Amino acid sequence: MRADAILAPIPQLVQIDATPFINRVILLPQKSHIGDVTVPRNGHLRKSGFSLLELVIVVTIIGIVAAIAIPRMSRGAVGASDSALAGNLEVMRKALDTFAAEHGGKFPTLAQISGQLTGYTDHSVTSTPLARPDATHKFGPYLQAIPPLPTGANKGRNTFTNKDPVGSDAAGWYYNEVTGEIKANCADSEADSAGIRYSSY
Repeated sequence: MRADAILAPIPQLVQIDATPFINRVILLPQKSHIGDVTVPRNGHLRKSGFSLLELVIVVTIIGIVAAIAIPRMSRGAVGASDSALAGNLEVMRKALDTFAAEHGGKFPTLAQISGQLTGYTDHSVTSTPLARPDATHKFGPYLQAIPPLPTGANKGRNTFTNKDPVGSDAAGWYYNEVTGEIKANCADSEADSAGIRYSSY
């Protein structure tokens, strides 16, 4: 057999049409994602993010939510102060009643009411209260601490006064040592959202 007859088919076997492979390598899909960058078919890069319209919508929604929530939160804070005032007065009035029951119907003196309600006292109301009990100072304490006024112009003060008119002195509580009356040292102009004067709580 002739050699050229054997080698003649070889070029036909080696010849490969590479066009489909080239197209597969060169052609890109419509969009290719690399990280956070989008590559369109035209080859121009565009970073993904929010459009101006989307940002405007989000800011508008946040503004609406804030307009609804903030007034409600403010009303809640004011209501909490009013409730704290009523609670503080109830606790102190019970403490004064208990003191009077153990001291022959007499209430603490204006000068020593803080110490007499938070310390130990004897049967009289004139002696100095003690931080620890002894053989004679065995009554009390009636309060752990004097609560501060939670609202009004004198907010935060926990001192006592009997100066009239109520609210004219820089003290938290108005107190009458003869009758045991105690109330918020707030002027008549200071009232809650229902128009009730704090001094009448």
